[in-house]
Amino acid sequence: MSAASGGARPRFDIPEADAFTRTYWDAAAGGRLLVRRCRECGRAHHYPREFCPHCWSENVTWEPASGRATLYTWSVVHRNDLPPFGERTPYVAAVVDLAEGPRMMTEVVECGEAELRVGMRLDVAFREGVPVFRPPKPVIGAQGVG
Repeated sequence: MSAASGGARPRFDIPEADAFTRTYWDAAAGGRLLVRRCRECGRAHHYPREFCPHCWSENVTWEPASGRATLYTWSVVHRNDLPPFGERTPYVAAVVDLAEGPRMMTEVVECGEAELRVGMRLDVAFREGVPVFRPPKPVIGAQGVG
C-alpha cells in the first residue's frame, strides 16, 4: 500500500512493486497486461509468482496477455472507507477468467450494475497503472461497406 510523499493521504489502491513484481507493474504502467507461464506444464497463472502453482516448477516466464476476459463473479461495493475507494463507491469488485486461463481479481468499470452478466466479455483497461476491465468498445465500421 503506497503512501504519497509530502503529507498526502495514504492510498490503498496502488500496490507497491518489489524486485520480483516490478516487471508486471512496469508493463501495466505502460498499458500491457502480463501473466506468468510455466515452461514445464504449459499453464499460465496469475498473480505473479516465482514458481508454478500447478506443478511447482520454477521454470516460469513472463508473457503478454491478450487483455480479453470473461466475468466470473462480482460484488457491488457500496461502502469502503479507505482512500480513495470511498470516492469511487459504488464500484464493482470482480473476478474474471483471463483468455489465457488464470482467474484474476479486478474491478469492472464503464458498466452499469444491471448490465453485468456471468460470462460477459471484458477487455483490460488501465487506471493509474492498475489493470481494470470493461465491456469491449464497439468497433466503428465493423459492418463493412455496401
